[in-house]
Amino acid sequence: MKHERRSLAESIALLPESERQKILSDLSDEEVQQLEYDWKFWARPNQLAPTGDWQYWLLLAGRGFGKSRCGGEWIRERVESGKARRIALVAPTAADARDTMVEGESGILSVSPAWNRPVYEPSKRRLTWPNGAIALLFSAEEPDRLRGPQHDTAWCDEIAAWKYPDKTWDMLQFGLRLGDDPKAAITTTPRPIQLVKSILNDSNTHVTRGSTYENLSNLAPAFIDVIISRYEGTRLGRQELNAEILDDNPDALWTRQMIEDARVSKVPNLLRIVVGVDPAVTSNEASADTGIVVAAADERGEYYVLGGLYNPCNTEEMGTGNHCSLLQAFCRQGYRGSEQRRGARGVYAPDDRS
Repeated sequence: MKHERRSLAESIALLPESERQKILSDLSDEEVQQLEYDWKFWARPNQLAPTGDWQYWLLLAGRGFGKSRCGGEWIRERVESGKARRIALVAPTAADARDTMVEGESGILSVSPAWNRPVYEPSKRRLTWPNGAIALLFSAEEPDRLRGPQHDTAWCDEIAAWKYPDKTWDMLQFGLRLGDDPKAAITTTPRPIQLVKSILNDSNTHVTRGSTYENLSNLAPAFIDVIISRYEGTRLGRQELNAEILDDNPDALWTRQMIEDARVSKVPNLLRIVVGVDPAVTSNEASADTGIVVAAADERGEYYVLGGLYNPCNTEEMGTGNHCSLLQAFCRQGYRGSEQRRGARGVYAPDDRS
């Protein structure tokens, strides 16, 4: 790791033992306790919130970089400085907000010292700090819940995986209006959705990039051996490990722009819905996924792709188990009611714009 990428803690750990002991022995018990929760001591430089004039901090980083820790520590810093009084925590699902942003290993509760740890009320989707600051939890599956509440601070996690990215972001922006300097931190592994590109190109955005490789010393050896060795150098690895935004596969028959141009928000009455399956022929860790696509035709002879589902199962497992049944695919993607369907004439146009 380059020197400028190291945290202060890592730099001290690399010193000769005699020098380390001298530094640590000079600290009082109170200073040692405070050091445990001093994010500037433990963070790498690109894990710290930027200085300067910005409204959005977009942290595009690979899996295992420490994005959740960055988000949790940024919220904590805003609360302790008095800059955050009303906070929105927005995740792909309600479970993600709870399990990652609040109760996760690097979530807000974990990074908060005992003397300033918020009280979490799951039934109210609320965190309350000793100084009166309040954070509410929101799911990108229900963007309309962001109507009404006002905030001075927002942490948006994994926006590339939001079900309704544009609507959720729009609703959040209308409420991000309290205080003299409202700000939002966006922590995500990138995917080439329009919202990520829009925030990336916004003049009010400060962009920080990072890769999985910067945090190898804190990752499990099994993760390094299995995940990195399997995906390093692949297209998926470039996205998930190196945090590159990959627009189009050069071998694709349809570009993403073609899909976006043909997208429609409503479909007419459908005469037929068909579930197509491209099965995997083996069932082991190296097997390809089974691809399931739900398509439809209307009375005018126009065609719509309603959704896609990918699962690691073979033909023998098809139809058995809830994780990989054709019936489940049909119910989830093809017959949920016309108000949730999205289609495009002859091209792929899924609900989540993934």
